[in-house]
Amino acid sequence: MDRFQYLLLMLACLAVTLPLEFVLGARVYRRPGLLLTALLPVVVLFSAWDLLGIHRGHWSYNPAYVTGLQLPGSMPVEELVFFVVVPICGLLTYGAVGQVLARVRRLRHRSGVPRADSGGAATHERVGDA
Repeated sequence: MDRFQYLLLMLACLAVTLPLEFVLGARVYRRPGLLLTALLPVVVLFSAWDLLGIHRGHWSYNPAYVTGLQLPGSMPVEELVFFVVVPICGLLTYGAVGQVLARVRRLRHRSGVPRADSGGAATHERVGDA
């Protein structure tokens, strides 16, 4: 079981953040082109960095905690999975926070609650408050 801990952790990360797409409307999986555009540079850059570190002997991976499946350059498949999963989870979180903040702004606008500018002063007044 130890060999699969890392992959199970990545699966858990995806499972925990998946509701952000459907419940809070993060809209990450619904825009595959943008998702790929965001993932590609991360995967390429960090994979190259990882491969260089492996090649130079800067780091290695304990075989007890990886499946043994390796990509070219002796990079464990778990590393590639990490480089894909973590940015997706970050994008889901970012998108969900943006959706929640947008909803709060809409609710404030509808209820007429004045919002503060950077100086703390109200930026608008309700009719009749002047």
